[in-house]
This record gives sequence, structure tokens and C-alpha cells, in this order.
Amino acid sequence: MNRCPAILFTIVSIITGCQTKNTDPDNLTGYKINSPDVIITLPGSLHEISGLTYIDSATFACTQDEKGILFIYDLNKKAIKKQITFFSKSDYEGIARVEDTIYVLRSDGILVEISDYKSTNVISTPYPTYVPMRNNEGLCYDKPNKRLLIAGKENTGKGNALKDKKFIYGFDLKTKSLLPEPVYTFDIGSLKEFAASSGIDLPLKEKKKKKVKSFKPVLLFRPSAICFHPFTTDLYILSSEDHMLFVFDKSGSIKKIVSLNPGLFPQPEGITFLENGDMLISNEGQSKSPATLLRFNYHGEAVK
Repeated sequence: MNRCPAILFTIVSIITGCQTKNTDPDNLTGYKINSPDVIITLPGSLHEISGLTYIDSATFACTQDEKGILFIYDLNKKAIKKQITFFSKSDYEGIARVEDTIYVLRSDGILVEISDYKSTNVISTPYPTYVPMRNNEGLCYDKPNKRLLIAGKENTGKGNALKDKKFIYGFDLKTKSLLPEPVYTFDIGSLKEFAASSGIDLPLKEKKKKKVKSFKPVLLFRPSAICFHPFTTDLYILSSEDHMLFVFDKSGSIKKIVSLNPGLFPQPEGITFLENGDMLISNEGQSKSPATLLRFNYHGEAVK
């Protein structure tokens, strides 16, 4: 019996398997995620910067999670351009721009609509969303569907059926109401499997059962910021507590998991994209270090 073809097939299979496995888990298509092109040290007033949203090629808007102040930041001058007090003190997290209107998400699910933020007479209107999650931080504009997307860190309820599920809900901008069913549903178990197959090392947690020690991989997947890519339409989700960035296609299928260097990303709380595809990620300041903004130039296809 000629065994050479079988041996050859095995060798080819091994080589092919090595090629398809992600040998560089920190690589992010279109970006050098561990080599930011610009690092900006943010002022003390943005020490607890949370969300950020694109305005134009040189400007973004952001909030910090203790005061109801909207900050307009100039990337070229590396300075705050304008401040707008829009509401009372609270825990503000996500932010999204819809043309001349800006929406800010409180952690309790309240949305504050800031109409015509460019004017001198800003009107702020709160909308209760009744989103069935606590600790809501992710907010972005889903332009094709004319809705906002809201992502919470916590599960929607107790029980085995929900403990490994995370959801993103839609807020209809026409009716100013929450859609009854989640737009996206994510299964943490499936994300763990994807991480393992992609060569992503997850932290291990010791598990004791009948005096026998074992270890299981830990993935919290607690979204701290969400945003759509302007060209690929992929959904980017930051999980600050995992120090990871997740990339899903627009249908919600996982495409990429990227480990973030804690030295560069001590507490990533905001993400947005400029019109040319450049990515901005903000880090909340730590006790002895200021908040930072990282800019990553886009090197991918700019045609969609």
C-alpha cells in the first residue's frame, strides 16, 4: 500500500491549519493596534472621559462620567474647543451624534438628547429607554436603520438561560422608544471558543470541585463602548475589563478578537472613527496618570 499520499495530506493539513490560525492575535486588520500613530494626553477636566463620537476630520465630542458637560475637542490643536452644560451631575457613559443632535447615555439607561449642539441655546431632553440591563455604557448610531444601539455590561436577568448572554438593544429615533427585541445577541461561550481557535490567551480562573483543582478560561465581555466602522460596517466593541477589542460583522458574527496592551490601554472607555477610517480610542485616567487618546491611522480598503 502506498502511504505517501496519506503522509503528504497530513503534512499539508498541518501547514494549512497553521496558516489559518491567527498567529498574531494582536493584529487588527487596517490598524497597528500596539503602535498608535498619535498619543494625546488629555486635560484634567477629561480625567474620567467615557464615550466619544466623531464630528469631523479634526473634531470629536465626548463626555466624562461625573458631570453633565459636553466637550468638543480639537485634534489639531490638542485642546478642548467648547464646553456645553447639558444636564445635572450623573453617571454619563456613551455618546453618539446624529447630524446636529447628540445623544448621551446614562448608566441607568436614560438617554439625553442635545438638540442643535452647535447653537448657543442648547435644549436637552431626557428619554427613559427602559432597557432591561444595568450599567449601560455602549452607545452608537446605526445610520442605515435610523436607530441608536445601547449595550449594557450586565446580563438582562438571572438564570442559566441568560448568564452567558449579552445583548444590544435598539432605540428607534422616530418613535423615541426601545425596540422590544434585542438587535444583537452574543453568547460568551461561543466567544471563548473563537478566542481559543484564534490563539487568544484568556486569563484562567481556578475552579474547585470535590477537592480537585481545575482551571477555566475567563471572558467577561462587558461592553464599555461600541461603534460601526465607516467602510467595513463592522461593529467594534470594547471590553475594558477584559482589555480586549471585539470585531463583529453587521449581522453579529464574530470576526476578530484583539488583546489590548494594558500599558497603552489602561482603561479603554470610548471608541469612534473619523471619516477617513482613522480610529480613536480613549482611556480613562488612573490615580497617578492622566486620561489619554490614541489615534490609529487606517491602512485598509476605503471603498464600500
